[in-house]
Amino acid sequence: MKIVFTGGGTGGHFYPIIAVAQKVNQIIDKDKILGAKLYYFSDSPYDKEMLLENGLSYEEVKAGKLRTYFSFKNFIGIFKMFFGTINAIYKIFSIYPDVVFGKGGYGSFPAILAARILRIPVVIHESDSVPGRVNKWAGHFAKRVAVSFKEAADYFPKKTVAWTGHPIRTEIEHSAPRNEALQYFKLESDLPVVLILGGSQGAELINNTVLDALPRLVKNFQIIHQTGVNNFKSVNGQAKVILAPSPEKSRYLPFAFLNPLAMKMAAGVATIIVSRAGSTIFEIASWGVPSIIVPITTTNGDHQRKNAFSYAHTGACNVIEEMNMTANILSSEIERIVNDKNVWNKMAQSAKAYNKPDAAYKIARELVDMALSHEK
Repeated sequence: MKIVFTGGGTGGHFYPIIAVAQKVNQIIDKDKILGAKLYYFSDSPYDKEMLLENGLSYEEVKAGKLRTYFSFKNFIGIFKMFFGTINAIYKIFSIYPDVVFGKGGYGSFPAILAARILRIPVVIHESDSVPGRVNKWAGHFAKRVAVSFKEAADYFPKKTVAWTGHPIRTEIEHSAPRNEALQYFKLESDLPVVLILGGSQGAELINNTVLDALPRLVKNFQIIHQTGVNNFKSVNGQAKVILAPSPEKSRYLPFAFLNPLAMKMAAGVATIIVSRAGSTIFEIASWGVPSIIVPITTTNGDHQRKNAFSYAHTGACNVIEEMNMTANILSSEIERIVNDKNVWNKMAQSAKAYNKPDAAYKIARELVDMALSHEK
């Protein structure tokens, strides 16, 4: 049995692939499937160590990004896409997998097209409420289509689409016990904790707003702030200057990146979470924590804004749009939610109700069953 996973080189594509691969490996062990091999096709390995840990062999396939606006970079993108597809056809033919799982993004196009040409079954998963261009195209011939948001099902054939929810890695699927998390971060037990997640690359607007709000926030809250690797030095330096005269400066804890263990601990101690509107929404729901979502307004198809309001309609979060994102509004909203126990409890319950915990397993089971039937 051979399964190829493919997706664009971002965390939003990569981590759900890892989540599904983890469940595939569990099924392989449980069902005692011999000779199983898993592959990851993309233009970047993203995290080589994580691929190795989960038994995924990396195959590099160059892919070109085609922008929706005029740019000379599109000509380079077309060139990369053409030769990447030729390379993908050769590699897919050499491996001849039983099924290809596509997570979307331009990085998945060469492998999915190669599978289509070689008549290998394709399964795709769409994380956003509005599908990206590659998944929208692949949905026309994919054997199965899984979606995170119920609204996305409208864009695919009814006979092949299923609302599975979002695959979440085993390491962070459940938050850590609160006492354990408090000790991990050395936090005060009687003060609420605000967890700021700007994404693994950071989000400058969120970072800057948090910096402006720090003097007010540290008076009543402890803050765990994932700044993003590229922004950490700048944010940390500014925070030290801003909080220099404050006796509560130790309540602010900045991190360049929260690894799975740190993220699990942060989730266990968080009273409220501030985040962008990508796939992190589903991780927040799995933890059952109220949140404030700040969607990026310039995304393709406005998908982050639609993701945010789709989640907000459940009652699990409040949305602050970028144009309204100020230190005063963010601080006031955090205080309003945390200080009103009825509001907080309703949001927490809505988040837990929204979570679909078996998404990764359902997709993995379908992949294994399809692969085994294709072998015969």
